[in-house]
Amino acid sequence: MSTPARKRLMRDFKRLQQDPPAGISGAPQDNNIMLWNAVIFGPDDTPWDGDGSICLDILQNQWSPIYDVAAILTSIQSLLCDPNPNSPANSEAARMFSETKREYNRRVREVVEQSWTAD
Repeated sequence: MSTPARKRLMRDFKRLQQDPPAGISGAPQDNNIMLWNAVIFGPDDTPWDGDGSICLDILQNQWSPIYDVAAILTSIQSLLCDPNPNSPANSEAARMFSETKREYNRRVREVVEQSWTAD
């Protein structure tokens, strides 16, 4: 079944393959164009790597069809450099980021390292 959303996502996927933003790759799952996986590289000086939660206004209340998949992935990538503690996915992490950045960085590194060995 072809819907406008599916057509749009296929068009975005083709465009993303032809002209990917730096440090970003993404593709829909083989059997579901509505479900995507992406790899987003952030700057080397961030304390974390791996998966996590995202709080991004263009995925929620600021959504508009003008945003294609590349714009969304690029916006997520920018959060790696410049997190927004005023709109957090994790309020405790946002507080720590604002109040004690050194402790925030230490804790993020610790959690990331634990995720590498998690079953």
